[in-house]
Amino acid sequence: QVQLVESGGGLVQAGGSLRLSCAASRSIFNINFMGWYRQAPGKQRELVAAFLSGSSTKYADSVKGRFTISRDYAKNTVYLQMNSLKPEDTAVYYCNILWGTQGYWGQGTQVTVSS
Repeated sequence: QVQLVESGGGLVQAGGSLRLSCAASRSIFNINFMGWYRQAPGKQRELVAAFLSGSSTKYADSVKGRFTISRDYAKNTVYLQMNSLKPEDTAVYYCNILWGTQGYWGQGTQVTVSS
């Protein structure tokens, strides 16, 4: 059973930064998809940022230029650097990694941005 452990969430003022981490219990080398989603109260879960096959990336329009997804193969960890945070970024953030056809989710980490 693969485990994804997220960390790095918290309370931050608008304009501040946070870095989320997602540590996997399995190698993330040569993965076709790894991404970060978020879900705000009363809203659907949405894709925030992702690595697609190869090194291509995808970002939601709302976070382009502010968020950056990265990865460390040696640590089997995916990161989400979030800068210039806004109150509308408040949500529970989840990482998702797809090994072949099997996907796994982290437990989620709360990000709260105060105005």
